[in-house]
Amino acid sequence: MALEFLVTHSGGFHADELLSSVILTRLYPGAQIVRSRVPEWITPSKDRIIYDVGGAYDAEAQIFDHHQRGAPLRENGQPYSSFGLVWKHYGRDYLTALGIPAADIEDVHASFDKSFVLPIDLTDNGALSPAIAGELAGLTLPSLLETLKPSFDNREPGADDAAFHGALTIARAFVEAGIEKKAAKLRAETLVLKAIEQTGESRILELPIGMPFRPAIVKAGADHLLFVVHPRDKDWCVTGIRRAEEGFELRADLPVSWAGLTNGDLERASGVEGATFCHNGRFIAAAKTREAAMMMAKIATKEALLERQSA
Repeated sequence: MALEFLVTHSGGFHADELLSSVILTRLYPGAQIVRSRVPEWITPSKDRIIYDVGGAYDAEAQIFDHHQRGAPLRENGQPYSSFGLVWKHYGRDYLTALGIPAADIEDVHASFDKSFVLPIDLTDNGALSPAIAGELAGLTLPSLLETLKPSFDNREPGADDAAFHGALTIARAFVEAGIEKKAAKLRAETLVLKAIEQTGESRILELPIGMPFRPAIVKAGADHLLFVVHPRDKDWCVTGIRRAEEGFELRADLPVSWAGLTNGDLERASGVEGATFCHNGRFIAAAKTREAAMMMAKIATKEALLERQSA
């Protein structure tokens, strides 16, 4: 029997069943989403997948709820929401459907689970509060998706379902963009590792295009690197390397005398013809040509090493 229905609960919606729907509608584009709590709909059958409703978790029966006693937990004891369960069982097929290379499926699946799926699971189960984001709490993804629900006094027939499908389009965009970023980081890692090998002992890493570089630098143990140089659309960048994934402290800052300067002022301060910009935070600078960017990186490296010696 072909799968014809994707069944979740009616009424108000949350991020977990919305995001589950993103995964399942990609895999079963011909299936109809049914939002219901009627027993006939939330009873397992071969023609449907049931999620976030039904009071049971049974992958073989294609039902994925987490509200019942004895609800499923991850190996580390953290709770699943319907999204985590759907991702566990269908996430790899979803990644394949998106065109993620087979060699990258496991890495992307695990990375997305940790950074995107797990926070949704924890939030939906009350184990993590958006309030930890402080003033940004209302801008977390679960909060934003819930703002798309109808107002409490909107009694128009079908308002909940219409809002659900509108939110689904937005949720899909976030999931697909998040997956693409994960896949892109893996593609970038290959390029950066190759560039590191070619760079040798130089303190300056040159890349063929702007891309995520820190994870590969850490993976390679390239602690000697201080700056990255790469082309942009019409100019070249000199970028510092953060010491840690969180925070903004760099391995080396650009020279303090360059901070906030542009064009002629920066050329005079740096002595580099073609220097065009240095951020006041001294973590990125720009130049008209590769030669100018490399010269800026070399000057910044020399000053940074001298500062280390005098410290």
